[in-house]
Amino acid sequence: MTLFGHPLDENAQLRPLEPWNAVEFAEYVDRDREHLGPWLPWAHAIIDSESARKWLQAYAERQARDEGRIFGIWLDGKLQGGALFRTFDVPSGVCELGAWLSPEAGGRGLVTRAADRLVRWALDERGMIRVEWRVTPANKRSIAVAERLGMRHEGTLRQVFPFNGVRQDLEIWALLAADRG
Repeated sequence: MTLFGHPLDENAQLRPLEPWNAVEFAEYVDRDREHLGPWLPWAHAIIDSESARKWLQAYAERQARDEGRIFGIWLDGKLQGGALFRTFDVPSGVCELGAWLSPEAGGRGLVTRAADRLVRWALDERGMIRVEWRVTPANKRSIAVAERLGMRHEGTLRQVFPFNGVRQDLEIWALLAADRG
């Protein structure tokens, strides 16, 4: 039995990713580290179930403060990806959304449907006015998701953070509540 889930298709579900999922999350990261590593700093920091539990616990604490949330994407009962509100600033009405997926689960629209569900929740249920999507320019699949969500590219922060030994640019994409007309 699964509580608090949202179907993405007949075999996939979006549901909270919590500290008690640490073993499964650590196994997922280990299995897909090569795929996740170029884009996601946490893919290098989560090396076992304890580091996974600490990372998920930090998100549980952020959720308790209404400052962030994390969800997993399960396909045929197997964790295959996730989506999160990296930031969720209720007073300003601004949040940042991100998502990832295993290569073998790609091409089914799961990330787009998961992200769309979270965008709608943030704007319609929580009254946020702006949802951001931040991505390195090389991550074309992630940019395509932002475009499918109806986000606009607002600009690029040049060399904004070091990652994998290189200063990375970061594109800012956003959807405003007002954009949905």
